[in-house]
Amino acid sequence: MPYLAQDSKPRPAAHPGGARGTHSSGKGYEQLKQECLRRGVLFEDPDFPACNSSLFFSENPAIPFVWKRPGDIVKDPKFIVGGATRTDICQGDLGDCWLLAAIASLTLNEKTLARVVPLDQNFGPDYAGIFHFQFWQHNEWLDVVIDDRLPTFKGRLVFLHSAELNEFWSALLEKAYAKLNGSYESLKGGSTIEAMEDFTGGIGETYDVKEAPDNFYEILGKALKRCSMVGCSIDTSNAAESEARTPFGLVKGHAYSVTGIEEVNYRGRQVQLIRIRNPWGQVEWNGPWSDNSAEWRSVSPSEQRRLSQAARDDGEFWMKFEDFKVHFDKVEICNLTPDALEDSTAHKWEVAIHQGSWVRGATAGGCRNFLDTFWTNPQIKLHLTEKDDGEEDCTFIAALMQKGRRKLKKLGAEMLTIGYSIYESPGTDGHLGKDFFRYHASKARSKTYINLREVSHRFKLPPGDYILIPTTFEPHQEADFCLRIFSEKKAITEDLDENVAIDLPEPLHPTPSPQETEEEKQFRALFEQISGKDLAISAEELEYVLNAVLKKTKNIKFKNLSLISCRNIISLMDTNGYGKLEFSEFKVFWEKLKKWISIFLQFDFDKSGSMSSYELRGALKAAGYQLNNYLLQLIVLRYSDEQFQIEFDDFLNCLIRLENASRVFQALSVKNKEFINLNIGE
Repeated sequence: MPYLAQDSKPRPAAHPGGARGTHSSGKGYEQLKQECLRRGVLFEDPDFPACNSSLFFSENPAIPFVWKRPGDIVKDPKFIVGGATRTDICQGDLGDCWLLAAIASLTLNEKTLARVVPLDQNFGPDYAGIFHFQFWQHNEWLDVVIDDRLPTFKGRLVFLHSAELNEFWSALLEKAYAKLNGSYESLKGGSTIEAMEDFTGGIGETYDVKEAPDNFYEILGKALKRCSMVGCSIDTSNAAESEARTPFGLVKGHAYSVTGIEEVNYRGRQVQLIRIRNPWGQVEWNGPWSDNSAEWRSVSPSEQRRLSQAARDDGEFWMKFEDFKVHFDKVEICNLTPDALEDSTAHKWEVAIHQGSWVRGATAGGCRNFLDTFWTNPQIKLHLTEKDDGEEDCTFIAALMQKGRRKLKKLGAEMLTIGYSIYESPGTDGHLGKDFFRYHASKARSKTYINLREVSHRFKLPPGDYILIPTTFEPHQEADFCLRIFSEKKAITEDLDENVAIDLPEPLHPTPSPQETEEEKQFRALFEQISGKDLAISAEELEYVLNAVLKKTKNIKFKNLSLISCRNIISLMDTNGYGKLEFSEFKVFWEKLKKWISIFLQFDFDKSGSMSSYELRGALKAAGYQLNNYLLQLIVLRYSDEQFQIEFDDFLNCLIRLENASRVFQALSVKNKEFINLNIGE
């Protein structure tokens, strides 16, 4: 399926209150539920049926799964028992621990949890076998409806389940997420931050603690003030180390939450502390600043109360920030959008979002290593005008996400290798050309090109205008993308996709010449030879004339012009409606053709007789047509071959159709103006 370039103008962040229904029937959760209750049946979801295709796409189940409803598994099923907690999340026989870690983090934020998992669902009197969950996808909140048939083996759930055998919210949430992504198998392999973003609409950052920036403490402090979800972990070197305890009471390969960051007055100096929570609810750090450490004896009771310090085995503990950097390896931050925060939150991100596409042959230019096509990628201008409070620079996070690749796994699609570059704007309008990138280095770039769903990085740049170029690593790779900019102060973004404009010279009109040129004499002789006394030729005769002339022209390696092209030429130039081309009309067209040949040769860089489709934007602009990405992509689909090459015959047809379209547009514009003038006159 060819990709169509998307409108990438900035859009507001999506609000979860307006979650869009996704069921193929066009009906929402409540309507489907009421229909089932009225008919006295349990809901069966035709969009995600209880069969093997919903489980796996590359293999058949190794064991015979049986789909059962919770009431067929236990006597007294419950949606949630005693609140949703991390003990409700036990991994089954599916490699989706990344998803489970995100669900565990989700249980720590009641507001966020209630949005993803609507809590007014149950197995009570109005039970109809239907449940729903809400997920964020590429700046849109979706309401996913499922039935409650779950895969089992020997009467037990095969995948995610709760420690409470009669609790089913987590298993149903996993099923809804599997439906969103096409199948359970599509959930194999991923990153926790990916699911955290789908649960919040936030933007993720991952830091290697050992290589974190100098202001890392400040970054964490601002993240927590903005109510961001922050997690940390200790790397393992092998599978045997997973959940192994260190001498300091920390657990390797285990997901912790960061819940606070403060400075404390200790013996006359300020000490930076960080508060960590083990979701187990026990097993804590036993080093300096742990619950019962000697350091707390030198801190005033009022300070301890301010920090909510208490010596109890609840899984939460303080540690010195320097010790944190020594013992922990990775920090993941999910920065929440303003709609996900309480109105009273003091610090909120400003958000700008762009949707776009990399289209093969038109806007899929690859990274800067491929200079000839790099400039054709989508270009977004970023205006940084307001400095951070107390700073000289502007902070922003740029996150580039490739869309829908997990769902396309069943079709053989893999995550593409993506990244982006940021350049200082030269101060000109419109899409920047190849020469700009030939002679200017980037001001900043994503840390790496990598095959993850999203690549994000935090930047601090002086106020000014910048151009951000999102790309795949290799050219000619197609995908839709979502680019999000989170900034501390309001940043203005705009897409450099050009407006459609036509700038043609005044049309030439046949005029008698006192003396014909040698070229015109040769054409007249050829016309008389072919056409007869009326000096008008048909499309078939025009085909012969043009190909005969072009074959004698030096430095042109064109293939023969087609009969279709000649019919289109007559359609363009026949002012009398005879269906033939008179000699005077041909002379006007010949001047056009010479200009178009000159443009084609200018962009046929290897003199092969064909032009790269990536050069079409520049060639059409030279001919007077400025097109946006959408129109350009349609033309490339129509006129380029599988190697992204455009023959002169196709280039000629393209220009003829554009000129015909421009005439119609101009005629309609004139009529509209006349209509407006008439109305004004009345």
